[in-house]
Amino acid sequence: MDEKAVGKRTGTDQAAASPLTLREAGRIATATLAEHGVEEPRNNAELLLMHILGIDRAMLLRDGGAPFPAERMERWEELIHRKAAGEPVQYMIGEQWFYGRPFAVTPAVLIPRPETELLVEAVLEAGDRLWPQAAEPMAAPAAEPGERAGAAAVPTVVDVGTGSGAIAVTLAAQRHAWRISASDLSADALAVARTNAARHEAAGRISFVQGDLLAPFLAGREAGHIGRSIDVLVSNPPYIPAADMPGLQREVRDFEPHLALNGGEDGLDPYRRMLEQLPLLPQLPRIVAFELGMNQPRIVAELLRDMGQWDDIRIISDYAGIERHVIAIRTTPL
Repeated sequence: MDEKAVGKRTGTDQAAASPLTLREAGRIATATLAEHGVEEPRNNAELLLMHILGIDRAMLLRDGGAPFPAERMERWEELIHRKAAGEPVQYMIGEQWFYGRPFAVTPAVLIPRPETELLVEAVLEAGDRLWPQAAEPMAAPAAEPGERAGAAAVPTVVDVGTGSGAIAVTLAAQRHAWRISASDLSADALAVARTNAARHEAAGRISFVQGDLLAPFLAGREAGHIGRSIDVLVSNPPYIPAADMPGLQREVRDFEPHLALNGGEDGLDPYRRMLEQLPLLPQLPRIVAFELGMNQPRIVAELLRDMGQWDDIRIISDYAGIERHVIAIRTTPL
């Protein structure tokens, strides 16, 4: 169906003669998106409708019989065209919720996924067991970030490939005492992460650094991050095998950043590189937690076992029952 047909289906070309109600606009847009192969067409149409009108779902249900504002019809048509072409609705509205908080997203970052909340949960749970003094959300942080004094009570956490900052910001918001650094190769991604840290009043508890994987923490002491021991490494790096990239869902393949998707020939390059970098740190982290792709967690878990540094290595399944995360924990300090 061409763009002219999409305009007819949304009813915008006849708006002046036959004004639509909000409910009718949503219903017609849903049908249009479904014809163009958009998954969850009704949900996408409603999200765009709420965005353009500046209302929540309760108001949309309550006011469904109200006329669609004529002055917003052109913008509404544009949004439906873009969504029909596959653009993620999160980029269109500039936001995605994660762990109960709204996060700004742009095409420079991956859209946070619900399954990553399980990785955050696992890190919080493991961290609370190892550093119970810092378990309270509002626990006071150490006086000087980066100092090792009191390190037994307060963990230093590094989020590698932070993207939107969803993991780092959530950890900082949930555990005020934890010292957190977040790295990313993309300067544009770091700008988004800083925005989200400020939005959730966590900017003062997170340090951001640009670089590839753990490289910023290994060399160049002038950066202010190097030489600091890392107690917790958490990462959701690129893990899509290069050969699988063309077959990804179009919303991912055509719109999300490939830098944050392509994990090399088998998707495991970033994990191997980080595990090779770990022994170069002042000490090995007591917690290493990764998100991975399908059929990858057991391979990475075995790589971690081969290093012989962690006595509790577990695989965590996502909401669909797919093995998704690996967390390795050393229950006693060195």
